[in-house]
Amino acid sequence: MNSLIRLELTRALRNRKFLFFSVVYPSVLFLLLAGSADSTTEVADTGLTLPTFYMVSMASFGALTAVLMGNSERIAKERESGWVRQLRLTTLPGRGYVLAKTASAAVVSLPSIVVVFVVAAAVKEVRLDAWQWGVLTLTLWAGSLVFAALGVAIGYLASGDAVRPITMIVYFGLSMLGGLWMPTTTFPDWLQDIAKWLPTHAYAALGQAVELGHAPHTKDVAVLAVSFLLFAGGAAWLYRKDTLKA
Repeated sequence: MNSLIRLELTRALRNRKFLFFSVVYPSVLFLLLAGSADSTTEVADTGLTLPTFYMVSMASFGALTAVLMGNSERIAKERESGWVRQLRLTTLPGRGYVLAKTASAAVVSLPSIVVVFVVAAAVKEVRLDAWQWGVLTLTLWAGSLVFAALGVAIGYLASGDAVRPITMIVYFGLSMLGGLWMPTTTFPDWLQDIAKWLPTHAYAALGQAVELGHAPHTKDVAVLAVSFLLFAGGAAWLYRKDTLKA
């Protein structure tokens, strides 16, 4: 499994287009969204200023890009090329394949998070305590595992031709409805009720709690934990189902 993780990391780091959209693009979006905002205007009902709010949102969006977009399309292509069929001839179990894909994607998501933080601190002068920077980085990095597992599941659910549109719908749907692009407080009440149960909303809420110096809400942790179990379990089941077809 370690060899597969190293291989996945090497392939991802060689893909310049993927690195641009997962590492550079979120920072550009942060500057566009928070570029003209001052450091005192607060986002309604959050207690956060616009720069601090969008720093976590765009770091979350960058991690989501890295783990979801990369995993789903790559796996669908590997299935069509026969690479996955070759892996089945090895001793690698289904859960090992899912864990390897999830872990390698999460490693790639770390630069996406850190670059947004650096830009926010340097350009918009976002200031947090040292422990907050550390905990915030670890929290968002660990949380990205949820969406890495989702990427694996989509890669096994969709064919090579269909995987991109399906991934884009899930990707933008979760990002917008989860409040990464705009505060969910601007949504209608019925849409806010839905957003509170989405993993992207819970993911960003963990980071926002750290910024405020608070402990994360139990519900947000539970939503992410249940989502991870569902996505990872679904990915492992789809892997085994795909194996039976071979």
